[in-house]
Amino acid sequence: MKYLLIFLFSITSVAAQSKIDLKDGDLIFQDMDCGPLCDAIEAVTEGHNGADYSHMGLVYHRNDTLYIIEAAGSAVRLSTLQSFSKNTGKPMLVGRLKKKYQKLIPAAIAFSLKQMGVPYDDEYVYGNGSYYCSELIYDAFKDSNKGKPFFKLYPMTYKEPGTNAFFPAWVEYYKTINKSIPEGLPGCNPGGISTSDKIDILGNL
Repeated sequence: MKYLLIFLFSITSVAAQSKIDLKDGDLIFQDMDCGPLCDAIEAVTEGHNGADYSHMGLVYHRNDTLYIIEAAGSAVRLSTLQSFSKNTGKPMLVGRLKKKYQKLIPAAIAFSLKQMGVPYDDEYVYGNGSYYCSELIYDAFKDSNKGKPFFKLYPMTYKEPGTNAFFPAWVEYYKTINKSIPEGLPGCNPGGISTSDKIDILGNL
């Protein structure tokens, strides 16, 4: 009974905090606080209003259940809002495509659903057949925009701001997976997408 009450409270608290009627295609941004790697991601890119975001997902409704399509863990997956919200104890930012772009949403969702089970891109290299969170969103809207980039790619950096030194956490990470640090290759991240002029920020959940 104790754990049931905690679970019900968790569901209720997410709903109670949200005054936003989430719609298909909305983007949810998170500050995950996952340790040094998340800190490094957030240090090199400012999100909306200077906030830090290290993860994001795409809202999708199916059979009256609200899901978040995300590239996380080991693969692209569907998560309930309650499960997604457990990634962070902080408010989650919601963005919605501006009205003139909303026609792209159905195809972007269809593309994302076709990627279910595609491995997580632990190398963080764009176009290598796997996906990290914002890379999935980038490709979904590129595909729905007839192959034309919708969001932007930027040269990625893994160096501490104001220095020519890589974050120690990235050095250790890429050593662990036996890959070279992909400094300067094109990519995207949640903070950058949260500042896009193609979305309206609705507020926090």
